[in-house]
Amino acid sequence: MRLEEARLPPGLRIYAIGDIHGRADLLDRLHGLIEADLAAAPPPGRCLVLYLGDYVDRGPDSAGVLDRLCRPRQRGGLAGIETLALLGNHEAMLLEFLDAPYGASLWLANGGDATLNSYRVRVPASFDELLLTQRALLRALPRQHHEFLSGLPLQARIGDYLFVHAGIRPGLPLDRQSREHMIWIRDLFLDSEADHGAIVVHGHTIVHAVEWRPNRIGIDTGAYTTGHLTALVLEDGERRLLQT
Repeated sequence: MRLEEARLPPGLRIYAIGDIHGRADLLDRLHGLIEADLAAAPPPGRCLVLYLGDYVDRGPDSAGVLDRLCRPRQRGGLAGIETLALLGNHEAMLLEFLDAPYGASLWLANGGDATLNSYRVRVPASFDELLLTQRALLRALPRQHHEFLSGLPLQARIGDYLFVHAGIRPGLPLDRQSREHMIWIRDLFLDSEADHGAIVVHGHTIVHAVEWRPNRIGIDTGAYTTGHLTALVLEDGERRLLQT
Protein backbone atom coordinates (compact mmCIF):
# COMPACT_ATOMS: atom_id res chain seq x y z
CA MET A 1 0.00 0.00 0.00
CA ARG A 2 1.42 3.37 -1.07
CA LEU A 3 0.09 6.79 -0.17
CA GLU A 4 -1.27 7.64 -3.61
CA GLU A 5 -3.37 4.45 -3.55
CA ALA A 6 -4.91 4.91 -0.09
CA ARG A 7 -8.65 5.33 0.24
CA LEU A 8 -11.29 5.63 2.95
CA PRO A 9 -14.64 3.84 2.73
CA PRO A 10 -17.12 5.82 0.61
CA GLY A 11 -19.19 8.40 2.50
CA LEU A 12 -16.67 8.90 5.33
CA ARG A 13 -14.61 12.00 6.15
CA ILE A 14 -11.95 11.95 8.86
CA TYR A 15 -10.26 14.89 10.57
CA ALA A 16 -7.13 13.45 12.26
CA ILE A 17 -5.63 15.86 14.81
CA GLY A 18 -2.01 15.80 15.94
CA ASP A 19 -0.47 16.27 19.38
CA ILE A 20 -2.26 19.01 21.39
CA HIS A 21 -0.11 19.09 24.55
CA GLY A 22 -2.18 21.34 26.76
CA ARG A 23 -3.04 23.95 24.12
CA ALA A 24 -6.79 24.18 24.69
CA ASP A 25 -6.77 27.55 22.92
CA LEU A 26 -5.46 25.99 19.71
CA LEU A 27 -7.88 23.08 20.00
CA ASP A 28 -10.78 25.53 20.16
CA ARG A 29 -9.48 27.30 17.07
CA LEU A 30 -9.02 24.06 15.17
CA HIS A 31 -12.49 22.86 16.15
CA GLY A 32 -13.78 26.15 14.73
CA LEU A 33 -11.92 25.52 11.47
CA ILE A 34 -13.40 22.03 11.28
CA GLU A 35 -16.91 23.36 11.86
CA ALA A 36 -16.39 25.96 9.12
CA ASP A 37 -15.06 23.28 6.78
CA LEU A 38 -18.08 21.10 7.44
CA ALA A 39 -20.42 24.01 6.81
CA ALA A 40 -18.69 24.91 3.55
CA ALA A 41 -18.53 21.33 2.27
CA PRO A 42 -20.80 18.93 4.19
CA PRO A 43 -19.67 15.30 3.95
CA PRO A 44 -21.98 12.95 2.07
CA GLY A 45 -22.27 10.62 5.04
CA ARG A 46 -20.40 9.97 8.28
CA CYS A 47 -17.80 12.31 9.80
CA LEU A 48 -15.18 11.33 12.41
CA VAL A 49 -12.78 13.57 14.32
CA LEU A 50 -9.86 11.41 15.44
CA TYR A 51 -7.28 12.57 17.98
CA LEU A 52 -3.83 10.94 17.88
CA GLY A 53 -2.83 11.27 21.54
CA ASP A 54 -0.64 13.53 23.70
CA TYR A 55 -3.39 15.77 25.01
CA VAL A 56 -1.59 16.60 28.26
CA ASP A 57 1.77 18.03 29.43
CA ARG A 58 4.02 20.86 28.26
CA GLY A 59 1.30 23.38 27.34
CA PRO A 60 -0.58 25.48 29.92
CA ASP A 61 -4.06 23.90 29.95
CA SER A 62 -4.05 20.10 29.96
CA ALA A 63 -7.15 20.10 32.15
CA GLY A 64 -8.98 22.25 29.61
CA VAL A 65 -7.99 19.97 26.74
CA LEU A 66 -9.30 16.88 28.54
CA ASP A 67 -12.49 18.75 29.41
CA ARG A 68 -13.08 19.48 25.74
CA LEU A 69 -12.33 15.91 24.65
CA CYS A 70 -14.35 13.99 27.22
CA ARG A 71 -17.26 16.46 27.50
CA PRO A 72 -17.48 18.02 24.02
CA ARG A 73 -21.05 19.30 24.31
CA GLN A 74 -20.32 21.33 27.43
CA ARG A 75 -16.90 22.79 26.64
CA GLY A 76 -16.21 24.01 23.13
CA GLY A 77 -16.17 20.65 21.39
CA LEU A 78 -17.78 19.42 18.20
CA ALA A 79 -21.33 18.75 19.31
CA GLY A 80 -23.07 16.03 17.35
CA ILE A 81 -19.93 14.85 15.53
CA GLU A 82 -18.45 11.41 16.18
CA THR A 83 -15.04 11.50 17.88
CA LEU A 84 -12.35 8.96 18.72
CA ALA A 85 -9.30 9.67 20.90
CA LEU A 86 -6.22 7.41 20.98
CA LEU A 87 -3.64 6.87 23.73
CA GLY A 88 -0.37 8.80 23.57
CA ASN A 89 2.79 8.22 25.56
CA HIS A 90 2.08 11.27 27.73
CA GLU A 91 -1.32 9.92 28.77
CA ALA A 92 0.40 6.60 29.51
CA MET A 93 2.96 8.33 31.74
CA LEU A 94 0.21 10.23 33.57
CA LEU A 95 -1.72 7.01 34.18
CA GLU A 96 1.44 5.33 35.46
CA PHE A 97 1.94 8.20 37.91
CA LEU A 98 -1.62 7.82 39.16
CA ASP A 99 -0.97 4.10 39.69
CA ALA A 100 2.59 4.19 41.06
CA PRO A 101 4.01 7.67 41.76
CA TYR A 102 7.57 6.66 42.62
CA GLY A 103 8.49 6.16 38.97
CA ALA A 104 7.37 9.65 38.01
CA SER A 105 10.70 11.25 37.13
CA LEU A 106 10.30 10.64 33.37
CA TRP A 107 6.81 12.17 33.35
CA LEU A 108 7.78 15.22 35.40
CA ALA A 109 10.84 15.80 33.21
CA ASN A 110 8.68 15.73 30.08
CA GLY A 111 6.02 18.26 30.91
CA GLY A 112 4.12 16.57 33.71
CA ASP A 113 4.71 19.62 35.88
CA ALA A 114 2.54 21.66 33.47
CA THR A 115 -0.28 19.16 33.88
CA LEU A 116 -0.04 19.38 37.67
CA ASN A 117 -0.17 23.17 37.41
CA SER A 118 -3.28 23.01 35.22
CA TYR A 119 -5.08 21.07 37.99
CA ARG A 120 -3.64 23.42 40.64
CA VAL A 121 -1.62 20.65 42.22
CA ARG A 122 1.77 21.57 43.67
CA VAL A 123 4.76 20.15 41.79
CA PRO A 124 6.76 17.92 44.17
CA ALA A 125 10.00 19.43 45.38
CA SER A 126 11.52 16.08 46.36
CA PHE A 127 11.09 12.34 46.06
CA ASP A 128 9.42 12.30 49.46
CA GLU A 129 6.53 14.44 48.19
CA LEU A 130 5.57 12.19 45.25
CA LEU A 131 2.91 10.24 47.13
CA LEU A 132 1.29 13.43 48.42
CA THR A 133 1.30 14.84 44.88
CA GLN A 134 -0.29 11.69 43.48
CA ARG A 135 -3.06 11.81 46.07
CA ALA A 136 -3.66 15.51 45.43
CA LEU A 137 -3.93 14.91 41.68
CA LEU A 138 -6.33 12.01 42.18
CA ARG A 139 -8.55 14.36 44.20
CA ALA A 140 -8.29 17.17 41.66
CA LEU A 141 -8.81 15.04 38.55
CA PRO A 142 -12.51 14.95 37.61
CA ARG A 143 -13.98 11.46 37.36
CA GLN A 144 -14.76 12.03 33.66
CA HIS A 145 -11.12 12.85 32.95
CA HIS A 146 -9.86 9.73 34.70
CA GLU A 147 -12.36 7.51 32.91
CA PHE A 148 -11.50 9.12 29.58
CA LEU A 149 -7.77 8.55 30.08
CA SER A 150 -8.27 4.96 31.25
CA GLY A 151 -10.37 4.04 28.22
CA LEU A 152 -8.18 5.32 25.37
CA PRO A 153 -7.51 2.72 22.64
CA LEU A 154 -4.10 2.29 21.01
CA GLN A 155 -4.98 2.40 17.34
CA ALA A 156 -7.73 2.53 14.74
CA ARG A 157 -7.68 0.85 11.33
CA ILE A 158 -10.05 2.56 8.89
CA GLY A 159 -9.95 1.82 5.18
CA ASP A 160 -6.36 1.89 3.95
CA TYR A 161 -5.15 3.91 6.95
CA LEU A 162 -3.85 2.96 10.39
CA PHE A 163 -4.12 5.74 12.98
CA VAL A 164 -1.73 5.45 15.93
CA HIS A 165 0.16 7.82 18.21
CA ALA A 166 3.85 7.10 17.49
CA GLY A 167 4.00 4.43 14.80
CA ILE A 168 4.57 0.71 14.44
CA ARG A 169 7.50 -1.70 14.34
CA PRO A 170 8.29 -2.43 10.69
CA GLY A 171 8.08 -6.08 9.70
CA LEU A 172 5.57 -7.08 12.35
CA PRO A 173 1.96 -7.77 11.34
CA LEU A 174 -0.37 -4.97 12.35
CA ASP A 175 -2.24 -7.26 14.74
CA ARG A 176 1.00 -8.13 16.61
CA GLN A 177 2.22 -4.62 17.40
CA SER A 178 3.04 -3.92 21.05
CA ARG A 179 1.69 -1.10 23.17
CA GLU A 180 5.23 0.22 23.67
CA HIS A 181 5.88 0.47 19.94
CA MET A 182 2.58 2.18 19.20
CA ILE A 183 3.09 4.97 21.74
CA TRP A 184 6.89 5.32 21.88
CA ILE A 185 8.65 4.21 18.66
CA ARG A 186 10.67 6.71 16.65
CA ASP A 187 13.69 6.08 14.37
CA LEU A 188 13.08 2.43 13.47
CA PHE A 189 9.64 3.41 12.19
CA LEU A 190 10.44 6.88 10.86
CA ASP A 191 13.39 5.66 8.80
CA SER A 192 11.58 2.65 7.36
CA GLU A 193 10.56 2.54 3.71
CA ALA A 194 8.67 -0.73 4.18
CA ASP A 195 5.13 -1.29 3.00
CA HIS A 196 3.22 -1.60 6.27
CA GLY A 197 0.03 -2.83 4.64
CA ALA A 198 -1.66 0.48 5.49
CA ILE A 199 -0.69 4.14 5.46
CA VAL A 200 0.21 5.00 9.05
CA VAL A 201 -1.08 8.39 10.26
CA HIS A 202 0.80 9.38 13.41
CA GLY A 203 2.03 12.14 15.69
CA HIS A 204 4.64 11.89 18.49
CA THR A 205 7.63 13.20 16.53
CA ILE A 206 7.59 16.95 15.85
CA VAL A 207 8.00 18.05 12.24
CA HIS A 208 8.24 21.61 10.91
CA ALA A 209 5.70 20.77 8.22
CA VAL A 210 3.43 17.75 7.78
CA GLU A 211 5.58 14.84 6.62
CA TRP A 212 4.19 13.01 3.59
CA ARG A 213 5.96 9.69 3.00
CA PRO A 214 4.92 6.81 0.72
CA ASN A 215 4.06 4.68 3.78
CA ARG A 216 3.13 7.23 6.48
CA ILE A 217 1.95 10.77 7.28
CA GLY A 218 3.38 12.58 10.33
CA ILE A 219 1.21 15.41 11.65
CA ASP A 220 2.74 16.51 14.99
CA THR A 221 3.61 20.11 14.16
CA GLY A 222 4.67 20.98 17.72
CA ALA A 223 1.54 22.87 18.72
CA TYR A 224 2.65 23.63 22.28
CA THR A 225 5.67 25.60 21.07
CA THR A 226 4.90 26.60 17.44
CA GLY A 227 1.21 27.48 17.76
CA HIS A 228 0.47 25.21 14.79
CA LEU A 229 -2.04 22.47 15.56
CA THR A 230 -2.80 20.37 12.49
CA ALA A 231 -5.76 18.35 11.27
CA LEU A 232 -5.31 15.98 8.34
CA VAL A 233 -8.55 15.78 6.36
CA LEU A 234 -9.18 12.47 4.59
CA GLU A 235 -12.10 11.63 2.32
CA ASP A 236 -12.12 8.85 -0.27
CA GLY A 237 -8.71 9.41 -1.95
CA GLU A 238 -8.42 13.09 -1.02
CA ARG A 239 -5.89 14.41 1.51
CA ARG A 240 -5.69 18.02 2.69
CA LEU A 241 -4.85 20.02 5.83
CA LEU A 242 -6.42 22.42 8.30
CA GLN A 243 -4.02 24.23 10.62
CA THR A 244 -4.05 26.95 13.27
